[in-house]
Amino acid sequence: MSALRNPQTRIGYVVKRYPRFSETFIVNEILAHEAAGLDVEIFSLRPPVDTHFQDALARVRAGVTYLPDKSVRADDFWSAAEGAGALLPGLWAALPDAVGEDGLDVYQALLLARHARERGITHLHAHFASSSTSVARLVARFAGLPYSFTAHAKDIFHESVRPDDLRRKLADAASVVTVSDYNLAYLNDTFGAAAKRVERVYNGLDLERFQYDAPLDRPARIIAVGRIVEKKGFDVLVDACGLLARRGVRFTCQIIGGGELDADVRARIGKHELENYVELLGPRPQQEVIHLVQGAAAFAAPCVDGSDGNRDGLPTVLLEAMALGTPCVSTDVTGIPEVVRHEETGLLVAQRDPHALADALERLLTNAALSVRLAEQARQLIADDFDIHRNAARMRQAIGVDDSPHDPQLSVAIVPDYVSATASTSIGAITG
Repeated sequence: MSALRNPQTRIGYVVKRYPRFSETFIVNEILAHEAAGLDVEIFSLRPPVDTHFQDALARVRAGVTYLPDKSVRADDFWSAAEGAGALLPGLWAALPDAVGEDGLDVYQALLLARHARERGITHLHAHFASSSTSVARLVARFAGLPYSFTAHAKDIFHESVRPDDLRRKLADAASVVTVSDYNLAYLNDTFGAAAKRVERVYNGLDLERFQYDAPLDRPARIIAVGRIVEKKGFDVLVDACGLLARRGVRFTCQIIGGGELDADVRARIGKHELENYVELLGPRPQQEVIHLVQGAAAFAAPCVDGSDGNRDGLPTVLLEAMALGTPCVSTDVTGIPEVVRHEETGLLVAQRDPHALADALERLLTNAALSVRLAEQARQLIADDFDIHRNAARMRQAIGVDDSPHDPQLSVAIVPDYVSATASTSIGAITG
């Protein structure tokens, strides 16, 4: 792939927490930008808390700067403001733009604005329209830079989202990306003119890392991957497994991941007496997850709209299963029907309907011809629409990053010890 962009362009990625076990899409995106010659630097508002990381993390060249994230004393705040003001003559006039913002966000923005000027950052891009975009917006104001952001799911649907705050972020951004046509329509319908610059760019996969294997002669095993939280619908999956067991269908089911509802799901397994059928595996290394997904007869993603408004936008793990050749069953939530096209690239059922989910899973467990046809067409869709290199190029175009040719001089990252030590053992996971 040819090198890209003007050598004066440097993009600063602003994220809440880096790296995160469940955010493989950010790592994939940064790697694709770097492969194309883009000079990237990462700014994280919080340190990592996970114990597992993606093995791909070791290939990221971008350096990571962790901003102070503890309570801010007045002396520290004004020291940061004075330090930034010495470099940024427009800072003091821009400070009224911080009215109403969280104090920690403003403090981090002051520090990041100074970093941006000192390191020659020319564009800021944030993932999620929450605190990371709040900080990026202020940095853009303080340092006179353009900013863009990617809107995903919880950051636009959750009950905690403040419409006035999101409207301001949409209106002030140079450009905005979102990950599904469903999200694009929602933002346009809800925010009107403020959302006029939003473009849909799907998250992408490195297809070389997700090799297709036809679903032939696989054991009757159902696999599900994701955090054990309400929006993933794993309680519905357990109920569907109870129905399959009572019908006499031969199967096993493995759920990979952990989360706040782990105990509830375990209790539900016990209630249905499914201990010999359903197993909770907890988080697993990425290569093991790939192996388990590719060895299963069916992948279940029974996503639901959460009671707090939270929902999946378009789960990356669903895309990964489709790329690997495991036939999928999912639900009619947000952008999922854009990829799981019923009877074409997978089977689609209504959310919170264990009977429909059980019926669909039974079809995949017992109809080999159907499984192969769906898997082949699903892989073709992923290859056509979700290649990370093509989609990262579309994103650069959408956010206005210059793609004129040059010979990139990519710097070697200084990676924190806890990241490099973990990444070297190839620990990571695919989660939604």
